[in-house]
Amino acid sequence: MGNCLSQSSARDVSKKKKALPIETAFRLPSPLPTWPPGEGFATGTIDIGGIHVCQISSFTKVWATHEGGPDNLGATFFEPSSIPDGYHMLGSYGQPNNSLLFGWVLAAKDDTDETLLKQPTDYTLVWSSQSLKIKQDGNGFIWLPIAPEGYQALGHVVTNTQDKPSLEKIRCVRSDFTDQSENYSWIWGPSKEIDAKQFNFFSLRPSKRGLLDMGVCVGTFVAQNPNDGSSAPLACLKNVKSNLSCMPNRSQIETLFQAYSPWIYFHPDETYLPSSVRWFFVNGALLYTKGEESKPVPIEPTGSNLPQGGSNDDNYWLDLPIDEASKEKVKKGDLPNSQVYLHVKPMLGATYTDIAIWMFYPFNGAVKAKVEFIDISLGRIGEHVGDWEHVTLRISNFNGELHSIYFSEHSGGSWVEASELEFQGGNKPCSYSSLHGHAMYSKPGLVLQGSGGIGIRNDTAKSKILMDTGLQFSIVAAEYLGSTIIEPPWLNYLRKWGPKISYNLADEIKKVEKLLPGKLKSAFEKFVKSLPNEVLGEEGPTGPKVKRNWNGDEV
Repeated sequence: MGNCLSQSSARDVSKKKKALPIETAFRLPSPLPTWPPGEGFATGTIDIGGIHVCQISSFTKVWATHEGGPDNLGATFFEPSSIPDGYHMLGSYGQPNNSLLFGWVLAAKDDTDETLLKQPTDYTLVWSSQSLKIKQDGNGFIWLPIAPEGYQALGHVVTNTQDKPSLEKIRCVRSDFTDQSENYSWIWGPSKEIDAKQFNFFSLRPSKRGLLDMGVCVGTFVAQNPNDGSSAPLACLKNVKSNLSCMPNRSQIETLFQAYSPWIYFHPDETYLPSSVRWFFVNGALLYTKGEESKPVPIEPTGSNLPQGGSNDDNYWLDLPIDEASKEKVKKGDLPNSQVYLHVKPMLGATYTDIAIWMFYPFNGAVKAKVEFIDISLGRIGEHVGDWEHVTLRISNFNGELHSIYFSEHSGGSWVEASELEFQGGNKPCSYSSLHGHAMYSKPGLVLQGSGGIGIRNDTAKSKILMDTGLQFSIVAAEYLGSTIIEPPWLNYLRKWGPKISYNLADEIKKVEKLLPGKLKSAFEKFVKSLPNEVLGEEGPTGPKVKRNWNGDEV
């Protein structure tokens, strides 16, 4: 057992005066609103088929280290406190010290006579910090519950003594109520960066995450010691009856969105702004058919004459008006009357609601690059018609609290927890759209997409050009509500929202290379050719329903 690093005594820093971010608990800026009446949303508990679970976000500190891990600030480990009568702990909680305390673990209650929860039969000491020369508050001991046959442990127990925890302390879950999990984010390890040869702590999430997947995140962590073979992740819970009664109804969705609708700030130099889909159609957008390119067809305001269903087969595409004046008008969008489109879906076994907020831009402008010390325009590279971008709110179905936001960034993106967001006007988060490319970020500034000093510039800034998404929105899809939500015809147009590029990429690269010193030419060409089509603008983009996140998780 334990870790094979060099023997030395630990340094107790429990009296250290400098406050760490984790010593302050995060709270949303404003109280939560009163949610409209409904079935099971925001009632505090969720039934996953006989096991009732609740989120516990009050903790008692057990052990902390003050070095290693993210930002070399260490991590702190807790056990849940104030667990309601009849509920049981499933595991301890751990978090890096570099952020405000913001987390939870699930506690469980068996509501049947089928013995869905059982005590462990014993514990295995996975690791202790006794042998490490690290700054820490005392010593930490990580225990793995040994589950009875037919049951699985979903979390570890952390103690600050070498005495085994009580068997009464934790519960294991019957195997048919569990699902496969995977490592998610790094919590802590002795080094400043992840070292697979050393002991590490990771948060966990279900391996399969999508609209129909029922794995439930427990909020616990896995402790992996490569020196004794303990590298497999623990299990997560499973909503065995696919119970969706805890999802919000239409009225609750509208209240949720009014509470958390993001502000979107555009760069002060932004030319190409969003519009509603209807405005795009009414102002001259055209539908083209392969083989009949000379006969484009005007599009009905709702898209009712667009091809429905099928696949992205290159037989149809949309384009701007032919008339130059109309074309230039449409490219610039219509921000004052623009609208966002909401797709609402269950996630993580229906313990969370994801609200994907889709924005439509008639045109995506050319990108700029930073080549070491030179900022340079890339000509027409990046230009394309019909740009769909989104951010996604992830909201707890236990209490309606905003947990995190996903910011889409070209072909990728990232989740940002609520504790790391900027808020304005209550609990409304701020987001920033990059100049011309419209990638979404949680903070203003420059993000360079590339490496080695060469990359695409994603410039964002707070300006007077902004959009309050809560003013004009439409719920266009929520499959779990059945016929309550009627999808607009344009949503089921699964072909391209813009034509393929009409310029020669090689020619555009040569134009830029003429402006670069010799040693940078080949590096720049290699970089541009590695960019995804979404950035290059070579292919017309597809609509929301064709994106991978429509039925699945964001990442």
